[in-house]
Amino acid sequence: MKIERAAVIGAGVMGAGIAAHFANAGIPVVLLDIPAKEGDRSAIAKGAVAKMLKTDPAPFMHRGAAKLVTTGNLEDDLHLLADVDWIVEAIIENPAIKADLYKRIDPVRKAGSVVSSNTSTIPLAVLTEGQSDRFKSDFLITHFFNPPRYMRLLEIVGGPQTRADALAAVAGIGDRRLGKGVVHCKDTPGFIANRIGVLWIQAAVNAAIDLGLTVEEADAVGGRPMGIPKTGVFGLMDLVGLDLMPHIAKSMLATLPADDAYRGVMREHPVITKMIAEGYTGRKGKGGFYRINKAGGGKVKESVDLRTGAYAPSEKARLESVSSAGRDLRKLCEHPDKGGQFARRVLAQTLAYAASLVPQIADSIVAVDEGMRLGYAWKQGPFELIDRLGTAWFADLCKSEGIPVPALVETAAGRPFYRVEDGKLQHLTTAGVYDTVVRPDGVLLLSDVKRAAGKPVWKNASASLWDIGDGVLCVEFTSKMNAVDGDIMAAYGRAMKLIGDGKGDWKALVIHNEADNFSVGANLGLALFALNIGLWPQIEEMVEAGQRTYRALRYAPFPVVAAPSGMALGGGCEILLHSDHVQAHAETYVGLVEVGVGLIPAWGGCTEMLARHAKNPRAPRGPMPAVAKAFEIISTATVAKSAAEAKELLYFRSSDGVTMNRDRLLADAKAKALQLAENYTPPEKDSFVLPGPTARAALELAVEGFALQGKVTEHDKVVCAALADVLSGGPDADASKPVGEDAVLELERSAFMKLVHTNGTIDRIEHMLLTGKPLRN
Repeated sequence: MKIERAAVIGAGVMGAGIAAHFANAGIPVVLLDIPAKEGDRSAIAKGAVAKMLKTDPAPFMHRGAAKLVTTGNLEDDLHLLADVDWIVEAIIENPAIKADLYKRIDPVRKAGSVVSSNTSTIPLAVLTEGQSDRFKSDFLITHFFNPPRYMRLLEIVGGPQTRADALAAVAGIGDRRLGKGVVHCKDTPGFIANRIGVLWIQAAVNAAIDLGLTVEEADAVGGRPMGIPKTGVFGLMDLVGLDLMPHIAKSMLATLPADDAYRGVMREHPVITKMIAEGYTGRKGKGGFYRINKAGGGKVKESVDLRTGAYAPSEKARLESVSSAGRDLRKLCEHPDKGGQFARRVLAQTLAYAASLVPQIADSIVAVDEGMRLGYAWKQGPFELIDRLGTAWFADLCKSEGIPVPALVETAAGRPFYRVEDGKLQHLTTAGVYDTVVRPDGVLLLSDVKRAAGKPVWKNASASLWDIGDGVLCVEFTSKMNAVDGDIMAAYGRAMKLIGDGKGDWKALVIHNEADNFSVGANLGLALFALNIGLWPQIEEMVEAGQRTYRALRYAPFPVVAAPSGMALGGGCEILLHSDHVQAHAETYVGLVEVGVGLIPAWGGCTEMLARHAKNPRAPRGPMPAVAKAFEIISTATVAKSAAEAKELLYFRSSDGVTMNRDRLLADAKAKALQLAENYTPPEKDSFVLPGPTARAALELAVEGFALQGKVTEHDKVVCAALADVLSGGPDADASKPVGEDAVLELERSAFMKLVHTNGTIDRIEHMLLTGKPLRN
């Protein structure tokens, strides 16, 4: 069956977010809620859309997506359901209210349409009780995680009567169009992620209070050292809302088996009960475990004392266990201080619980690990964490903590849950044998390529070249935060030599990595070192080498396809601008942000943005509009907050591709590279008609106007003047003669070198390296 139109019933935060994400995927969606008591009867749904257009982080990937949302109410507009293929119910977690809604929509919906509930706690058997056989065959659970745009997990639960083609259609749309990691779960309380996640949170809260840890200390241990987001547990509770936790606990206790371990872990803590009663429910309330105290006009971050409930200025955790263990999880757990005790207690309870639930909640450990990675943003799932500790060591940990050793851990008998055999990743089954981890069709992961290959085609300290098959070579960045340095430029050079004219063993190049961020830009640490000791010729050579390399890739005799995800900033953005094609993950955040460190884009970023805006068919004619638009974007360090926005800003071309599911990104990029390799012809060089000094004067006048409003600092004016000089074509340019791209590149280099000689720029670079934030000097 095909799913081309959707509907969401329930315009709360979750339902509205699901509707927005359907629109992000280009799927027209109807959003319905109860009628408003006064005025416009569809005001609730309309208000939800209006609110989302103002929300940050934005539920919509671009404002135009909101046009795909049709709003209405459940009394006047039920007829709209007759045209949709998938109806998502996202109303209050009350079985009786849901049942009444299902009986109302069943007669009016299209024959064969799918109905799903976004419930997180109610079993499917309860939801379908008393419904028609027709309804039961079309019904399933689709549990999105909040916020739906950003959280990748989609748990799907089918019932005994659910049609196989309905399950397949929803899973397919969830994967390819909505970009979700689809995990099939069994009809058990909390499914996978929340079943484990709720116990994990409760175990961590208990341990922190029992051991006398501060919230900072608990989050320092229970966050990054365990591969969990830096929010840890208490920061996460602030994010989702403390008041939500008692409701989840009540629902879980109502449906869990009598002998479930959660019942022994669940405890109410007076300090948290008091916080909720007084409105300290997290970020949506007056604050939570952390808050910003704005008394007296200041902004002081405070945290709550878990014993008394009183707030005091937040202090950074200083635990020997965290500082000495580094990334060694076992060493962290073995440390005798209270941080080590906390780690042992929380991991023993959480990981043992997860291991005890297979195959009850899912048929394989792979589904459980994926559920926690995608639903709670853990770097590794429970079984991957047990492997980090060692299965035999973990069994001993369980015994020392008085926890029964799970049967699956005993089945492992000291063997890892995952292993690599003949270059393939395998997982341990409940039968005690290993099966190969199978990827869905159309998924190509660089991690799998690397396992199979064993070693790269070539590598250095900051990059590797990998053979991804069919004559396509892949450049992978491996530097810290994928910052661009001379080694990455050398990797590009090596790739160009290997591919040659594209007629031999290699046909094309893909630039891709699986890090959280594609690249944060140039390595500022190396640049600052060179500045501090006055290595001016080396700095200029660095700029020239970057320009030479990027232009060589731009005009290479083979296609170059970039496949970014996450942040692609500064020099990381510039390589995208020089690629023949960008196949971007939908959540790619792109920008030329050099002005924040007192510089301008000097690896061809200015040149490429001029070219794109000059060729923009929607822009007014003449040389000034392109110059003004490029100046506006670069001078304000504008960052596109999605691949769709990147197209609007011309960081990406209209012909560039967008992949919703990150797991499919490399395969899509490779397919495009092979397509371009057939009869490939490099692009021609650009030339520009640039207005010269009159344009520079106009741009500087505009900057002065902003300075008078207090929006521009003194050094901003210096940087903007240098940028204006480059984009306007320099002092000798005028609109009567074309300017070649080599001349603009020379202007980039010259402006860059002038700026690195200024104290304001050096101060900005130092401040960025120390704080991670731009200096407004």
